Amino acid sequence: MVVELFSRQNRTLASVLVSRRLLSSSPPSISILRDRYGFVAPPSLLPENANASSVDRGGGQAKKKKKPPYRPPSSLDRAGQKPSRSDLPFDFRFSYTESNPSVKPIGLREPKYSPFGPGRLDRPWTGVCAPAVDSTVRSVDEEGPSNVELEEKWRKTRERILGEPLTPAERAFLVEKCQKNRTKRQVNLGRDGLTHNMLNDIHNNWKHSEAVRIKCLGVPTIDMQNVCTQLEEKTGGLIIHRHGGQIMLYRGRHYNPKKKPAVPLMLWKPHEPIYPRLIKTVIDGLTIEETKEMRKRGLAVPVLTKLAKNGYYASLVPMVRDAFLTDELVRIDCKGLNKSDYKKIGVKLRVRI
Repeated sequence: MVVELFSRQNRTLASVLVSRRLLSSSPPSISILRDRYGFVAPPSLLPENANASSVDRGGGQAKKKKKPPYRPPSSLDRAGQKPSRSDLPFDFRFSYTESNPSVKPIGLREPKYSPFGPGRLDRPWTGVCAPAVDSTVRSVDEEGPSNVELEEKWRKTRERILGEPLTPAERAFLVEKCQKNRTKRQVNLGRDGLTHNMLNDIHNNWKHSEAVRIKCLGVPTIDMQNVCTQLEEKTGGLIIHRHGGQIMLYRGRHYNPKKKPAVPLMLWKPHEPIYPRLIKTVIDGLTIEETKEMRKRGLAVPVLTKLAKNGYYASLVPMVRDAFLTDELVRIDCKGLNKSDYKKIGVKLRVRI
């Protein structure tokens, strides 16, 4: 037993010595290996290729170059690109339902910076809109295109794309296809109304379906007739169904997604211009004392209705009209809404009533 233990220790010691010898001794030169064993070293083991062997690991292929860091596109860096052009015959505005072209602002809150980006659109920005026809380009003899000519051309193009009217069966099929239980595709129309970038969203949805569902909520729903009119005029489509704030917009029989009109996108929301004050110190036809007395009476009038945030307000105008048949003052609770929505509601009620 002692002999076996001694022999094991000797083998262990010998193995340790061999391993140390292999680690401490320098590797034999390539010439000795070639002389004794006929060994030919590969090119990667040659002294001059020692550094290259660490690089060329995968069959002589160099390492992939690192990709440069992502650089987001800048609106100031046009890189010699020409400004985009759009043949749409209407003035480009941020919102087509919440702005009235007939009302002129009395000032601007910012310089005339185009929300499309500098040099990205061939139309000048007036601070309110980008006109379809630049009045500074037209000659004194009224030569060149006008808004009337462009609108007539757009009307003919829209009629050609719509084609023959839909049959009741086709209309019912498209309406059923756009229901919530059939598709999740939907364009939301909120408190800003029909915005310019929403036109591009509608055309993108028309690539995959003949009709698109539009959900309308907020202040624009007070005047749904204006929303429907602007949708058809600006997109070139046709409303085939409307239930409350839900609209089905049809693209037309001969609509070609590859030939859709160019809709340049607004890169940021422009500041609203300054308009005349809606609420005046003195009501027209009344003195200061009579105006103060009427406002005090209005605070004591019972609330006709309370408006919820992002609700459907189509029934507000008939309610106010009916209330005016019996009362001189009508009070509406708008505490849940944004402050900027108060003026919009007041303007729409004044126009509709």
